[in-house]
Amino acid sequence: MSARKDLFRRALEAAPGRLHMAAHSHHLWPDVTFEAHQQVWRDAAELADRKWDKVLGEVWPAAQGVVARELNLPSADTVVFAPNTHGLLVSLLSAIEARPVRVLASDGEFHSFRRQAARWAETGEIELSTIPLQPFASFAARFLEAARSGGFDLIFTSHVFFKAGHVFDEAWALAELARPVGPWVVVDGYHGFRAVPTDLGKVAERLFYVAGGYKYAMAGEGAAFLHAPPGFGARPAVSGWYAEFGELEGPPGGVGYARDATRFFGATFDPSGLYRFAAAGEMLEREGLTTATVAAHVEHLQRGLLARLADAGPLADAELLNPLDGRPHARFLAFRHPAAADWKAQLLARDVLTDVRDDVLRVGLSIYHDEADLDALCRACRGLG
Repeated sequence: MSARKDLFRRALEAAPGRLHMAAHSHHLWPDVTFEAHQQVWRDAAELADRKWDKVLGEVWPAAQGVVARELNLPSADTVVFAPNTHGLLVSLLSAIEARPVRVLASDGEFHSFRRQAARWAETGEIELSTIPLQPFASFAARFLEAARSGGFDLIFTSHVFFKAGHVFDEAWALAELARPVGPWVVVDGYHGFRAVPTDLGKVAERLFYVAGGYKYAMAGEGAAFLHAPPGFGARPAVSGWYAEFGELEGPPGGVGYARDATRFFGATFDPSGLYRFAAAGEMLEREGLTTATVAAHVEHLQRGLLARLADAGPLADAELLNPLDGRPHARFLAFRHPAAADWKAQLLARDVLTDVRDDVLRVGLSIYHDEADLDALCRACRGLG
């Protein structure tokens, strides 16, 4: 496929001299999200208090449908949205009654889980066991062995690890361990959703999946979501008053909870993220831009960049942590080098956006990139000190 710069005209024209090579971070927003964002304001003005009828009756189901179709979920009712994944993780853990909660995770999780888990461990809320991510070649075997050894209430792992882009496709095998009484399995899909084709059809009844719109869903912040399998976590201790909408269940005289995924719902929220999320997802569907199609375009560009490394100055001396090996791949290339942070700063001074995690420079590509963008990046990298 050819680059679809036409879908991102507003974002590209807003900074015509910029080379945005961080599509794995703040993905540029397509034009349809500008229109969706305007619609939020129009609905608030025209509908006033009745805007919530549209938000919850039209926009919310549309956004649920985008997720359900992308992940091949049996039902869209298992999807609940929140402003960010942190709130969803807090609510999810609160649904586990045992204390301390015995948690298994890797040492390579994103900060939304890493920091909170570390603090919960300090307070005694959880007992945290971590499996080293490196060496990654043996990670799957080591993690699965630990998970199968038993003794955990919650097993948490990423599908795509955020720092170096390693893909843990064996994560779905953890579903065989999941039971409503525990353990629960949670897969962090934020760096995999709409980046790596993901079919949860065979495991959706057994595991949780959390992701959002900020990255490859192209919708920005405010539209994180949780797929919550039926029968798991019926009564989270942390939820908002929206969780008592719809058909309720609970003890007589006690607090009621919705039967579907909105049992994890919070309270009043800014709906603009949902408008953008639904608009971007439906645009991709209309254009035939499946995750597999976009991934193939990105892989072509990634191979093109690697073939140009000899013309990319010092970048050629960096270690590529996630080489292209024919397996599912992250939407970014991770280059490790002691000067990574300096390189990022120098590139930014040239209006080239990348990002850094410790000593790893990450270059993220998407459907608004083409071969000319690769040439421009290489020219900018030749001047790195």
